[in-house]
Amino acid sequence: MDMITSTEALAAACTRLAKHPYITVDTEFLRETTFWPKLCLIQVASEDEALIIDPLAGSIDLGPFFELMANPDVIKVFHAARQDIEIIVHLGDLVPHPIFDTQVAAMVCGFGESVSYDQLVQRIAGEQIDKSSRFTDWSRRPLSDKQLTYALADVTHLREVYKELKAELEREGRTEWLTDEMAILESRGTYETHPEDAWKRLKMRVKKPQELCVLQHLAAWREREAQTRDMPRGRILKDDALYELAQQQPTSTEALGRLRTIPKGWERSSQGRDIVEVVKTALETPKEDMPKVPRRRQPPEGAQAASELLRVLLKMVVEKQNVAAKVIANSDDLERIAAEGEDAEVAAFSGWRKEIFGDLALKLLRGEVALRYVDGAVTLIDLPKDA
Repeated sequence: MDMITSTEALAAACTRLAKHPYITVDTEFLRETTFWPKLCLIQVASEDEALIIDPLAGSIDLGPFFELMANPDVIKVFHAARQDIEIIVHLGDLVPHPIFDTQVAAMVCGFGESVSYDQLVQRIAGEQIDKSSRFTDWSRRPLSDKQLTYALADVTHLREVYKELKAELEREGRTEWLTDEMAILESRGTYETHPEDAWKRLKMRVKKPQELCVLQHLAAWREREAQTRDMPRGRILKDDALYELAQQQPTSTEALGRLRTIPKGWERSSQGRDIVEVVKTALETPKEDMPKVPRRRQPPEGAQAASELLRVLLKMVVEKQNVAAKVIANSDDLERIAAEGEDAEVAAFSGWRKEIFGDLALKLLRGEVALRYVDGAVTLIDLPKDA
């Protein structure tokens, strides 16, 4: 089984693929030892062919593939697209458009939460995928026929999955539901990483503005180091070390060396000296410019009970509409709706979600409707306005 290893062969293949209304796409990559995913394989299929591209071939230029990803006349079908698209954004400086994510489509069509590709293939195509090559080292060459067969299965079966889900969306009048979700995946901002925002991924273990200021500066420094050196964040500095540094705030290499989370002798390295300077810079921030420590808003009395009612309402809507709850609202969304009412900034208050759930949620909170359990099912009833 041959792979495309030259720019000329890739350009010819992409010219053929561009004549089809849709193509299925998948990638194989490694990320255990790098910050950026290392692209090892690209699989693409149209209705009449399936092929594998070797991005590790020494002289290949992936330009034709990126042009295909940007072609507005060809729908790019992925399953769980985010990581694949992240790679394309990083290497090709573009977001594929238009796209169709079968995992999201499956949730909209009632296949459950975050349904796997294997499950979809089995339920829709009736095929069992051999998973034994899933955790292989895709960077090693040559790849075996078994590995290549497994890789191609990720795009060949996807054709039938796509057609079935697309037809189901059209039958149920839910095509626009998916369009809203795809807009998020097609947004450049979804894949942008700003070092200044790196602290937001951390658990909030600091209690003072000065500690948070130091944590923000350190997280930004670590993010820049990880990106520049193409290393995982944890190999630059562990999260626990960031928390201890934010609290102890060492302003000398001697003080740095006394910290429990800093490896012995590390304070004498260039990185150790950099950290001390980062801490000093953070501590020089004027008091009035120090960040405020985020505080979880104290929910009003009764909000917990209200969120439980909303949870039951959501379950009722999910069962009636045959759609995954995750697509409509998560637990945090329900708690925010219970606490803030119509002022809550949640997806459930816009578009199709508002029509099937958001409006009902507000009516329930206002006492305009009530839940009741009859004959083994939860139903909604209207209440008199003076009730």
